[in-house]
Amino acid sequence: MVFGDLLLIGGIIIMMLSIHLPLALWTLSVVPILLVISFVFRKKVRDSFSQIRLYLARINSYLQEHISGMTIVQLFNREKKNYQTFRRSTGIIRLLTSRPYFICDLFPGGELVGAVALGIIIYRGAFYIQNELVTFGTLIAFIQYAQMFFRPISDLSEKYNILQSALAASERIFKLLDTKPQIVSPSQGYQATEITQAIELRNVSFAYNSELILKDINLTIPIGQRYALVGHTGAGKTSLTRLLGRFYEINQGEILIDGVDIRQWDLDNLRSHMAVVPQDVFLFSGSVLENIRLGNPQIKEEAVREAAELVNAHHFIEKMPGGYDAKIRERGSNLSQGQKQLLALARAIVFNPSILILDEATSNIDSESEYLIQQALRAVLEDRTAIVIAHRLSTIQFMDRIVVLHHGKIRRLVTTRNYSIRGDCIIVYINCSTKIRKCKILGRY
Repeated sequence: MVFGDLLLIGGIIIMMLSIHLPLALWTLSVVPILLVISFVFRKKVRDSFSQIRLYLARINSYLQEHISGMTIVQLFNREKKNYQTFRRSTGIIRLLTSRPYFICDLFPGGELVGAVALGIIIYRGAFYIQNELVTFGTLIAFIQYAQMFFRPISDLSEKYNILQSALAASERIFKLLDTKPQIVSPSQGYQATEITQAIELRNVSFAYNSELILKDINLTIPIGQRYALVGHTGAGKTSLTRLLGRFYEINQGEILIDGVDIRQWDLDNLRSHMAVVPQDVFLFSGSVLENIRLGNPQIKEEAVREAAELVNAHHFIEKMPGGYDAKIRERGSNLSQGQKQLLALARAIVFNPSILILDEATSNIDSESEYLIQQALRAVLEDRTAIVIAHRLSTIQFMDRIVVLHHGKIRRLVTTRNYSIRGDCIIVYINCSTKIRKCKILGRY
């Protein structure tokens, strides 16, 4: 429609110029005025629509958050309070929405400028007729062309308002899309088909803001070894595993994988050797099959089934309507926490990674399922480099070593030959004569 209006305006200009050039120029003399007015109002309208989009994003976020957490809102009797907050937000949106349209109503647009142009045509046309420079029919033709000329301009002014709203929305989208990532691959990053050497952390320190989360970490994880990370909440266990995949840059020190600093690795290749099972599992809307293989067509359905059977997820998947083609709702809302974690385990195993990271992978699973998964993990982790974060110490009974983190530092490195697990405690044997008990909850020796 916009292009149609533009073509119509161009055709009318050509016809007026070909009929009578002076009168055509007098008619078009008002167009610069129209452009100046449009430029002045454009910025005001754009700013208003940008504010509207900002508050719409806030109110949509508020709605999504409180509808998802509706049970908590009801349990704590927050319905009326949250409704009042919502009403205030929508009131602000209503006021902001009325502002650009009020500005647009003040905008003279094509009607006023068209009326001025029509007056110029009649005034100058009468002068030309008196001097026998144009005929009466030419004047009537110009009046008709002027009305036709400013009608599509009026239509364009309405579409212009819609365009300003769309541009304000697109600015927010493109601002996100144009954000340059802070962590990028080097121009000729190191790539490897498989990892054959140990993971080494040398004097690694890391902080999210100013306070260090990890302090002077030195650790070597040989290839094919299974290491467990234990410690208080906030000791830096998850942060350490995220540094391996270079999701954050370390502040000091270096991390070597396959003998190469991870900052020299190609990011895609580095992460292709790793699989992570997070504590907070994220599932996408789609089928069970698509969620396990994450849209990778190279992974066959048979491999997905084998991985699901290995982690004891096949049984509940087959009970779902459609089996592996069953649809998962947003964020896996039609699955229990344990079922989501089982799917995340299957997703990690089906990619056959060289380094497997389990971040509280059995925290939301019942004891029976946990036992079956532990049996499966014994086979899965065989001859595979594994880093397991756990508070439930039963998960790490078959680890090669246990790394005890406390306040961002490695306090103790325990081997399989001098520890045992009893309930919630690790029994550490020192020199085969004395023993120190570390309580899981208190974190003291």
